[in-house]
Amino acid sequence: MTYEEVMEKLEQFGSDQTKKTLARHGAKEPFFGVKVGDLKKHFVKEVKKDQQLVYDLYASGNSDAMYLAGLTVKPKEMTKERLNEWVQGAYWYMISEYTVAQVAAESLFALELAREWMQSGEEMIAAAGWSTYSNYLSIAPDDEVDREEVHKLLNRVEKNIHTEQNRVRYVMNYFVICVGAYYKPLSERAKEIAARIGSVHVDVGDTACKVPLATAYIQKIEERKAVGKKRKTCIC
Repeated sequence: MTYEEVMEKLEQFGSDQTKKTLARHGAKEPFFGVKVGDLKKHFVKEVKKDQQLVYDLYASGNSDAMYLAGLTVKPKEMTKERLNEWVQGAYWYMISEYTVAQVAAESLFALELAREWMQSGEEMIAAAGWSTYSNYLSIAPDDEVDREEVHKLLNRVEKNIHTEQNRVRYVMNYFVICVGAYYKPLSERAKEIAARIGSVHVDVGDTACKVPLATAYIQKIEERKAVGKKRKTCIC
């Protein structure tokens, strides 16, 4: 498929209802309003064959095309420079916290970029950094994880979460959940931090979204006896 053919097909799969929903969450023009399920079902197989097409789709600035790029890119082929270009273009949370963060987490520069982005004063970049680290924990073997660094990051969350920027609060809470769920050496510590931070307020706009309570979320993972169980991929 050519770039033009993909964009035309995306427009065909777009709907006003999905567009309204995504707009309430933060998407802005240009975008068509394509369901993620339709992206996976009707686009991924063909688009994945052409990585230059993937890069062109992300560069379009069209939110649907950008999300599709994240589903079809080969993370190990991504350069640090291109990942930095992607995070700069991630103007709302679905792209920064999911598309960019998940691809970065499976790239060769996961921790390097996570650390760099987490220090940013720009909300979407900082959020991408925390989400990248969280996603990395979900797929990386425990012996490849820096326990001391994760411990320090948990302390940082406890100290700063309630005064951080809006979406950064959300992904910091997610980080605690991911440590509790995927990194067994510090799962108990994550539970302690989760109890201390309690409920986290995030402005989710005119949506029905809720911020998960980290204590309850980790408890559910424990009840399923799934603590420490890694994912094969974090791209979804």
